[in-house]
Amino acid sequence: MEFMQKRQYKEAVLWQQLEGRKVNCHLCHWRCVIGPNTFGRCGVRKNIDGVLYSLNYDKVCAANSDPIEKKPLFHFQPGSRSFSVAAPGCNFRCVFCQNWQISQAPLEQLIEGAAFSPHKIVDAAIKAGCKNIAYTYTEPTIFMELCAETAALAKEKGLANVFVSNGYMTPEAIEFARPWLDGINVDLKAFTESFYRDLCKAHLAPVLETLEYLAHQTDIWLEITTLVVPGKNDSPDELKQIADFIARNLSVDVPWHISRFFPQYQITQGTSTHEAELARAYEIGKDAGLRYVYVGNLPGNRTESTWCSHCGVLLIERLGFCLRSNHIKNGRCPECSTEIAGRELS
Repeated sequence: MEFMQKRQYKEAVLWQQLEGRKVNCHLCHWRCVIGPNTFGRCGVRKNIDGVLYSLNYDKVCAANSDPIEKKPLFHFQPGSRSFSVAAPGCNFRCVFCQNWQISQAPLEQLIEGAAFSPHKIVDAAIKAGCKNIAYTYTEPTIFMELCAETAALAKEKGLANVFVSNGYMTPEAIEFARPWLDGINVDLKAFTESFYRDLCKAHLAPVLETLEYLAHQTDIWLEITTLVVPGKNDSPDELKQIADFIARNLSVDVPWHISRFFPQYQITQGTSTHEAELARAYEIGKDAGLRYVYVGNLPGNRTESTWCSHCGVLLIERLGFCLRSNHIKNGRCPECSTEIAGRELS
């Protein structure tokens, strides 16, 4: 039985053998020590006879062509199409998860998806006219094997690769992905340990460590998203702590996406985030010195467009996920020639 399982599954990356046929996974900050015939915290990595295997390598559960702005990535190939793929599972247990149907897959027999090879993914992306492939919807760290093989092929074909992540990657995982990962949006869900502990079943410090590593030790383009949940992480003090952390510990050029919350999954009571709270969060970000602050899930507001931080001219006009115009020339403002942070902006 174990032999058949080994042939069926893909051997995992970034792990080591321990005594007693245990294994130690080094993909995320949980660094799970996994006993024989048991699973890691993500539910999609299993120790079979002392070898760690990925159970979701050939279980693609989503494959769509999206605007890159939907990730959201506003300063990375704006206006491009992004071929978005996901496999089931996650290393968090967020009670407000927007993709809980595919992210919360705790047991092997519940992992559903279709075999979609790296070659087929890249071919589909090219046929759809996409400029990049996004590993998203669930946490890409937990399907790293599929990401790595697909991304290497994508680079050969001239496509970029981006992650949408909860930021729990280890430095080893970042370095593993660094040769082929071009951009990433990380959720900085809150700035309190209690929020991460109680609502995500995780911890804050590893996410902050990941963000600092990405910002200062790599050239991977970084953007950050905070979903503003009423009564949970929306106090002015906490939002200011997030904005100050980005400005002081990362860079004032890191875009901060403040996203409107709608009741989801296990938080079905209450209301969505009020527009006034989002406007206040926007001002907090600007007061902290951040050059690029955006309000998401609220189409039609001026704060979803990009403005020059120096002269105030409109650079990129957006309506929801639709890019209506882009006036950036050679990466600079057409009026004052200020350099605009990002990748392939014009």
